[in-house]
Amino acid sequence: MNTTPIRGAGVALVTPFSNDGSVDYPALKQITEFTISKGIDFIVALGTTAETPTLDKDEKHEVVRTILETNNGRKPVVLGIGGSDTRAVVKQIGEQSFKGINYLLNVAPYYNKPNQTGLYKHFEAVADSSPVPVIIYNVPGRTGCNISADTTLKLAQEKSNIIATKEASGNFDQIMVILRDRPKGFAVLSGDDGITLPTLALGAEGVISVIANACPDRMAHMVMMMKEANLIQARKLHYELLELVQMIFAEGSPAGIKAALKHMGLCNDIVRLPLTPVSEALNQRIREYLKKM
Repeated sequence: MNTTPIRGAGVALVTPFSNDGSVDYPALKQITEFTISKGIDFIVALGTTAETPTLDKDEKHEVVRTILETNNGRKPVVLGIGGSDTRAVVKQIGEQSFKGINYLLNVAPYYNKPNQTGLYKHFEAVADSSPVPVIIYNVPGRTGCNISADTTLKLAQEKSNIIATKEASGNFDQIMVILRDRPKGFAVLSGDDGITLPTLALGAEGVISVIANACPDRMAHMVMMMKEANLIQARKLHYELLELVQMIFAEGSPAGIKAALKHMGLCNDIVRLPLTPVSEALNQRIREYLKKM
């Protein structure tokens, strides 16, 4: 099993769609190549930003194949697999080819609202079935449940192939406890673009970023500057990105980042229902800000 620690700036790739609603694979190749060429450290396929719940089995397979083919082994690849049914998630992991996949990102089960015992047992089952290291994904704003610091630390200490957590709780008290008490080698990744800099300042190893679809070079450079303890330069990059980060999340993700990518000529701004594109007013603000950048 790969034991390489995960570090740096990762991009949670969008899934571009054509005007007829089908997946736009040429645009996906273009965005993947763009992020790699601009210095991103690793790639996340089929995360939240990819609108994964709206993709069918064949589309998921082809999205992963397209990303792996374009990447061609240049950057580590993280594959998102999740769901509300632990048994179904374990089955999906067993049926998945992990050739070219370096890590598994597993989100907390959503809608069910499991307690901490249920969350522990879910990630235990995922870890036991995964042929690659596992990254916990805590995003209570989407799942309806929070993975507590105690549960995260217990999993980190007891399951050797759970090697990181993507923390998108926004709860700094919780994040700091994990950072303080985690076992050696266990990584904390920011799951919120807007608070990546302070999370890194507290000791986190990196970020899984949405804005990196459009600004991979700036996000990767900011993370690098924090690694090198160059707070002044990192802070400058943080504030350069902050307004755009706020805009792309103002009316939901990934509608905002897709609006930005359309203005950059990388893909359409089409999203699948129940998501809808951003309003014309926000669209205009994003366009004007990108011109300034």
